[in-house]
Amino acid sequence: MAAPTISQQSDLAAKAAERASLLGFITDADSETAIQDGLAELVPSIQLRRASVRQATALLRKMPSPEVLIVDISGEDAPLAALHDLSEVVEPSTRVLVVGDRADMNFYRSLTRDLGVAEYLYKPLAKEMVARMFGPACAARPITSGVLQGGRIVAVTGACGGVGATTIAANLSFYLGEELKRHTILFDPDIYTGSAAMMLGGRAGTGLRLALETPSRIDELFVERSAQPVSERLSVLAGDEKIAEVADVAEGAGRALLAALRRRYNFVVADVPSAPLPLYRELLMLAHQRVLVMDPTLSSMRNALRLLALPTGPEQVRRAVLVLNRLGQPGGLTRAQIEEALEMNVDIVIPYQPRLVGNSATLGTPAAASSGGFRNGILHLAREVAFVSEGGPQIKIPTTTPFGIGKLLERFGRRPQ
Repeated sequence: MAAPTISQQSDLAAKAAERASLLGFITDADSETAIQDGLAELVPSIQLRRASVRQATALLRKMPSPEVLIVDISGEDAPLAALHDLSEVVEPSTRVLVVGDRADMNFYRSLTRDLGVAEYLYKPLAKEMVARMFGPACAARPITSGVLQGGRIVAVTGACGGVGATTIAANLSFYLGEELKRHTILFDPDIYTGSAAMMLGGRAGTGLRLALETPSRIDELFVERSAQPVSERLSVLAGDEKIAEVADVAEGAGRALLAALRRRYNFVVADVPSAPLPLYRELLMLAHQRVLVMDPTLSSMRNALRLLALPTGPEQVRRAVLVLNRLGQPGGLTRAQIEEALEMNVDIVIPYQPRLVGNSATLGTPAAASSGGFRNGILHLAREVAFVSEGGPQIKIPTTTPFGIGKLLERFGRRPQ
């Protein structure tokens, strides 16, 4: 083949310059919103169009292939054949992400192992799920499971004291453990004045301080003996030490403790105070997802901006989920005022329900067990941080598979190993 002329080289350069960073063809508005919000912080330019995979194939025949391509195969009778046709029009370097409506592990493997699709998610989509699973491919970095293996860590922290972060953490744990039937532990690292265990009617133990001071002694047996069961699938790990006694927390104690908890539980919900202590900062950095709780006050809004500016941890692919608690409390700011000042949208809104929350805290029963706005907010939060839909839990796709990057079929290179 003859070398391209100067004119052809110019045309190729122009074509490359026109190449989109991310182009998506989606069939419904809810999925469009989840993709847009989930990837907004990772991709500078996102172009989404309302089209099926067949329509996307026809359009891509006439335009440059994007760096990252998202296609929707929902409702397609022959999805593998449709993706085969797509492979004939996209460039080999394009990283292809697929959205569909089939929750089938064998189908997932066919896409990622046989066709070389970078990642597959099934509907309904959530922002956190999109950011975590699609984010690495969009950022052109490998998908890894990180240094810790096991369950998922959710760190809940308040913008300042008294905003209801402990209440949110306890009720999220209740929903994950009691209603989704996932093995869940609520971890309260404040061994002096923490109240997370009381929110669930649980007990504080004596083992947490020992673990923090001598992390070399932490193992599965320690976790089993120190965690206090609330129900069959819900436990708490908390301390109740004398304030006059100062614990000597060892370096790396948080990492060692989380590693042991993750080997035992599907979800570790940590109620992390916002105080700038090394242990609390370590927990925030090691979490897979942070949840930042604020109330409609000026001081809370100021501190929320400070906490949102903290660097993200190695396992975090999006900013903290922002929860506006107690919306509608007397003298509080409106949601519009808060979002205007923060220059960002609030993710979860929980209404002001002092009687329900107060009675629940006094009795040690979760407020989320009652129907209403508070429960709806916790359900929405669970969907954001735990990949669950209103109808129940979704399958968590493994993140350790060596997916093919930038090719759909073996014709574009070797098959993924």
